Amino acid sequence: MIPRPFRIYLIGFMGAGKTTLGKAMAKSLSIPFFDLDHLIEEKEGKTIPELFSQIGEESFRELEGKYLKSYDFPQEFILATGGGTPCFFDHMDWMNLHGITLYLELSPQSLAHRLLSAKEQNRPLIMGKKEDELIEFIEERLKLREPYYNQAFWTLKGENIQVKDIISHFQS
Repeated sequence: MIPRPFRIYLIGFMGAGKTTLGKAMAKSLSIPFFDLDHLIEEKEGKTIPELFSQIGEESFRELEGKYLKSYDFPQEFILATGGGTPCFFDHMDWMNLHGITLYLELSPQSLAHRLLSAKEQNRPLIMGKKEDELIEFIEERLKLREPYYNQAFWTLKGENIQVKDIISHFQS
């Protein structure tokens, strides 16, 4: 069993289901849920694609780190991070030091299928990509990102995640 307080950081590629799983876990554990991208959009008054185009990816990742590390989160929470959050600066080390990281792992094909089904979500890194281009893009990005993702406290296979199985590790 994992001791309280629960500070849970969900990491993984875009489309892995971090927000969906995070909301379900938060409801089961009766703790607040946050989505880092939504938090940034709310506080900055701009969408993630607008921020990417206006300030560039590196400045966006700095902004992401600012909210990750200095936002006034409650004592217990679940946070769905952006797909790249753990891969920049010291974000992964910081999350591991300050809570429990869970990596939602899916195959490039599963991720591409999910992302193509939800294309209207305005994800700046994949706009305009066809299925074969998207799978290739995901495979290339995962090669770069998995060394960070694999530092997570737990790795969960995203295709068959059962919230009740995860929650059992957190309940007394």
